Amino acid sequence: MSAPTENRSTVTEREARQVAEAARERDWHKPSFAKELFLGRFRLDLVHPHPMPAEESVRRGEEFLAKLRAFCEAEVDSARIEREARIPDEVVAGLKELGALGMKIDPKYGGLGLSQLYYNKALALVGSVSPAVGALLSAHQSIGVPQPLKMFGTEEQKEAFLPRCARSDISAFLLTEPDVGSDPARLATTAVPDGDEYVLDGVKLWTTNGVVADLLVVMARVPKSEGHKGGITAFVVEAGSEGITVEHRNAFMGLRGIENGVTRFHRVRVPAGHRIGPEGAGLKIALTTLNTGRLSLPAMCAGAGKWCLKIAREWSAEREQWGKPLALHEAVGAKISFIAATTFALEAVLDLSSQMADEDRNDIRIEAALAKLYGSEMAWRMADELVQIRGGRGYETAESLKARGERAVPAEQMLRDLRINRIFEGSTEIMHLLIAREAVDAHLSVAGDLIDPAKSLPEKAKAGAQAGVFYAKWLPRLVAGPGQLPSSYGEFRHGVDLSTHLRYIERTARRLARATFYGMSRWQGRMETKQGFLGRIVDVGAELFAMSAACVRAERLRTRDEHGREAYQLADAFCRQARIRVEELFGRLWTNTDDLDRTVVKGVLGGAYTWLEEGIVDPSEDGPWIADATPGPSARENARRPYGD
Repeated sequence: MSAPTENRSTVTEREARQVAEAARERDWHKPSFAKELFLGRFRLDLVHPHPMPAEESVRRGEEFLAKLRAFCEAEVDSARIEREARIPDEVVAGLKELGALGMKIDPKYGGLGLSQLYYNKALALVGSVSPAVGALLSAHQSIGVPQPLKMFGTEEQKEAFLPRCARSDISAFLLTEPDVGSDPARLATTAVPDGDEYVLDGVKLWTTNGVVADLLVVMARVPKSEGHKGGITAFVVEAGSEGITVEHRNAFMGLRGIENGVTRFHRVRVPAGHRIGPEGAGLKIALTTLNTGRLSLPAMCAGAGKWCLKIAREWSAEREQWGKPLALHEAVGAKISFIAATTFALEAVLDLSSQMADEDRNDIRIEAALAKLYGSEMAWRMADELVQIRGGRGYETAESLKARGERAVPAEQMLRDLRINRIFEGSTEIMHLLIAREAVDAHLSVAGDLIDPAKSLPEKAKAGAQAGVFYAKWLPRLVAGPGQLPSSYGEFRHGVDLSTHLRYIERTARRLARATFYGMSRWQGRMETKQGFLGRIVDVGAELFAMSAACVRAERLRTRDEHGREAYQLADAFCRQARIRVEELFGRLWTNTDDLDRTVVKGVLGGAYTWLEEGIVDPSEDGPWIADATPGPSARENARRPYGD
């Protein structure tokens, strides 16, 4: 029997929510296409015509992509990385020489200054040959030292650290702890002020790049004291500082080359000048950084979709069954159509979100979160379908295929590598809740006090009056719209008629907003506990966003004479597939087993079904479910291994 975990911090559900809510970026200073979509307003004008990058940005981006492609083809041996579970030092040295560590860093600090669009194209490219290398570059730049310093660092900090990050130093982001995942209110690592320094103590888990990093972004709790506001705070920490020990390099089912570990801090002294932003701003800095940083994952998911399509096409044309190519059998053809249409849509979502991030005209916090959620889920499905299309060869390793004389196609590795994206940087379940919170923000802004049990009767009365005014204006607008007019969106009719899908999006956005309102009216303060309902609401919004992006991208390609006819076909296929999924989600909003599931879960946790577990042998070894993370000196050998050492 496993021993209980000691020293576990205790935080109430309300306290945890308050910490998360305080870290949210509350104001909406810029328009948001996705936010409007959840409110029942289809603002096509915010994304169409499709925003385009500047010519100089394209020139520099394409120039770098050509160099990166040549390097990947000549120097990156994906099979070796998988076999040895390490990225060779010479590969990292080559990436540094290319400037790949500083793709998003301003040229005045030694970086390449690529746009978000081309940074993501680069990640898709390098991730296609080795997801582990893609993860290395993404963790370093999307959430590591460069991004938070770019957004919140002082000029002195930028001058001190960004040139290093651009050319030589690997960085990592350290937030998660052995008993702290998506609930930062329980963060246990401390940073105690001591004169002009802070003293860090604690343990961090799943530190991607942490084993090889030179610089760390560390989130730690500063105790409140005289002259110190306290709270979760961000620091730049030298990874080689005295008192830092990488106690273990973790191994996973996929991404075998990533350098992810457990890092212990014991009385680590950090200069106050290395603090990013004020005390207590750490979680907000982390969440804001992720608003665009999350786009790195769908970038690699889009690249994975392209590879799945290539392999599916080549294999299904070559392989014959019952007298005709595999692809011409309807059961297989449906899978290939799904992969092709979904790859088109994922790239559309990625390019649209990336270009909106570059232009900074729109607030894209929901769009980026939807891109991460949708990309990670759909890429996993595409890889799963590819394995099915390949049959036994899909389950067989590339090394085994090669050894017996066949093409070494790492389909099973792709499936393993992609699986983590549904967990990385916010699991699917957490992303559902995060997006749902933003999607209902307008409702909570006017009616939040009405459903808050802690508010007084006068406060509830005031909220009720405000809500009455808001809903008197908002609800009537959900009755009718351009989606009911056959002539709407006529500029999207060119051989294939995409206007019918845009009308569907407009009608369905209003339907989605009505369903959200009904849910709030029915459950009121209990709405936040209805995670199944909220998840389906978000999934409908994700499908509508992807449909919008696919149609807008198809029209852009048509006007630029870039495979416009084929793009319209793919957008049409994707939208028709998505509409089937949307209707299923709507059906499950009100017809589901959510209540019964809760009953069964209580029975499972209460031991009512332990008899069902009889007849097996559990191969798990004994030990605590969560490792002890009590602060103190390390008793283990330091596993830190900077590249080149």
